[in-house]
Amino acid sequence: MSSKFPIVLVLIGIFSAPLLVNEVFAHGLGGDQAPPISFAGMQVTVSTQLTPSDITVGEVTSANMAVRFFDQLTDKNLDQVTYRIEIWRSGDLLARNLFFDTDGELNVELKPVSGCSEAKLIDCTTYGGSEHVSAPGALYVYGNGRPTITGPIFDKGGLYNIRVDIEGASSPRTQVAQLLSFDTFVSVAHEQDFLIQSAQAQEIPVVVKTYYDDVKDFNFQNSDNSISFDMDFDWSPDYVNLVKVVHEEIRVPKSFSPYAEGKHFKGYIDGVEVDNRVLLLDPYSIDDTNIIHFLVSGSELQRINDQLGSSHYDKKTMKFNLIPQNEVVKNSLDFYLVNEQTLKPVGTTVQVSWDSSYGVNDEIPFEIVFFDENRNLLKDIHYGFYLIDKNNKIIFQNVGSDSNNPGILASEGLDIQRIKIPSQETYRIDIAVFGQGLKYDAKYSGIGSGLVEVGVGGIKSPKETISTSTQIDIPVWVRNNANWWAEDQIDDSDFVQGIQWLIQKGIMKIPPTESGSASGQKIPEWIKNNAGWWSDEQITDQDFVQGIQWLIQKGIMRV
Repeated sequence: MSSKFPIVLVLIGIFSAPLLVNEVFAHGLGGDQAPPISFAGMQVTVSTQLTPSDITVGEVTSANMAVRFFDQLTDKNLDQVTYRIEIWRSGDLLARNLFFDTDGELNVELKPVSGCSEAKLIDCTTYGGSEHVSAPGALYVYGNGRPTITGPIFDKGGLYNIRVDIEGASSPRTQVAQLLSFDTFVSVAHEQDFLIQSAQAQEIPVVVKTYYDDVKDFNFQNSDNSISFDMDFDWSPDYVNLVKVVHEEIRVPKSFSPYAEGKHFKGYIDGVEVDNRVLLLDPYSIDDTNIIHFLVSGSELQRINDQLGSSHYDKKTMKFNLIPQNEVVKNSLDFYLVNEQTLKPVGTTVQVSWDSSYGVNDEIPFEIVFFDENRNLLKDIHYGFYLIDKNNKIIFQNVGSDSNNPGILASEGLDIQRIKIPSQETYRIDIAVFGQGLKYDAKYSGIGSGLVEVGVGGIKSPKETISTSTQIDIPVWVRNNANWWAEDQIDDSDFVQGIQWLIQKGIMKIPPTESGSASGQKIPEWIKNNAGWWSDEQITDQDFVQGIQWLIQKGIMRV
């Protein structure tokens, strides 16, 4: 994984740490990557990816399982691979077979079938494909087809273990000297419907979408409008240390006032209040429904277990409790992300919002939401967050802890960063998206900025954050674009259009400048030279802006 974001690369150096846990999709483990194993001078690993990534029981008749065997150091696949794949759920073996693929990325079609009556569920499973001539017993499909597994797979919700043994690589006739075994986990959701009786004797439909296990003992309390339920769970430390995430969704109509849009919530597990980042509110995905996510990481489970002590280790259930709070007044700002080189929009909009009652020296929970060009949530986003003061000093940053796979994972397109603001002034928030999904798809990658101002008694509206008519505010990363333009890596048109767009969207601020009539005049060489000198910090922001103002006055740039 590589990135061209200059600020980010510096910060990654600061935050580099050994890979302690593998990246996963938290919204149900739609994909997973196993810890690497040393093999022939490489760090090899296996990733599994389901398509669709968010599978709900009864909603799909077919899913693709992509299994990739590759060197994590170079991100290159090993070819001519023989896989032994097993699929397990709750201790039951559902499928086991050999497969062969030529390019290191195996695609298998999974076809769920319910109603298996065999004592061993694997006895209901069938396989489709032909044996590869060079790998006896290994299924392979010539052409554009895929081998198939049909059986009691994804017919029930819960956590599925996809175990992959590599029996041969680089040549189907070559057996690996040591058995390379990898465990990956994917999860299938199951929706359970409930009705709650409001204080006004209304029946309100509630859906719990569970990615882990069935919920039970669902309860609603009119006294505080809380929703609670239990789920089977093993709290023994050895098991908790293996769990990466527990994810539950609670869906309530917005028309039910205690759960209306604008409310905030407190969440508890076994009586312990969970961290802000565990409880995420999604009012965007369904027009008339609020979705409240319990996204409980493995580290949060360990914290809860430690807090409750050794007597809790023997417990076999997990109790969730969701309590609505009063409505809060939030400030928010939206900004676009742009490609760092071309400065053109990438289709990503970021919304940052916060409770306006917070002020200086408060730890403020900034809520961050990622949207695509159609205002749909962008899931499985890896991003970096920076808070920068008026002197361009970074006072807070978070780009994750894995230098090979940078970024914080916003699995549902939602996240919270808690930041203490040290003084009353205008701050700039920079957000960089590194990629989407396990493969870091770069379609929505970009960088963008917005301004906030914190007061003594609370945070002011973003509309109040622009101070004077002479303010100059240029994100640090624009220096790269100026340098690329000065060195003819991007042309005049791209540079002008990019700077023009940044000014129009308020990302880059310059003093008011009267626009001249459009002309076909070329950009003078001195402006280009200024851009190069400014990128090397040989001249001031004011000197660089004078060149931009000249372009506006001559009608070459329109704002």
